[in-house]
Amino acid sequence: MEKKKEFTFRGMTIEELKKLEVREFAKFVPSRQRRTILRNFQKIEEFVSRSKTKMERGKKIKTHYRDIVIVPAMVGMNIQVYKGNGFTPFEITGEMLGHKLGEFSPTRTKIKHGSAGVGSTKGSKHKSKK
Repeated sequence: MEKKKEFTFRGMTIEELKKLEVREFAKFVPSRQRRTILRNFQKIEEFVSRSKTKMERGKKIKTHYRDIVIVPAMVGMNIQVYKGNGFTPFEITGEMLGHKLGEFSPTRTKIKHGSAGVGSTKGSKHKSKK
């Protein structure tokens, strides 16, 4: 039997990363994310603590914060992120560490073009508009 390979982030397991504080985790991410975490660590810690209390009560975690960087304390949470007209639900996995919540909730959809309307082409110019 094959053993399932355990996920590691920069040589550390999820359990080891969860023991770190938010500012300590910032040392393991690239510079752009590190800067964001260090500037907004209070906002991130507050979001994580509120989310944990909501999970304990059995409530859904809905947020408009698209700019929060995903930290190890969030792994395993089911979060719904606002995308302009609704919420996109997803579960946070280890591969998402260091990314922002908004990256997993696209705001733009693929355009589906229909057929041309009456009057839009020369051939349909003289048809009745009824």
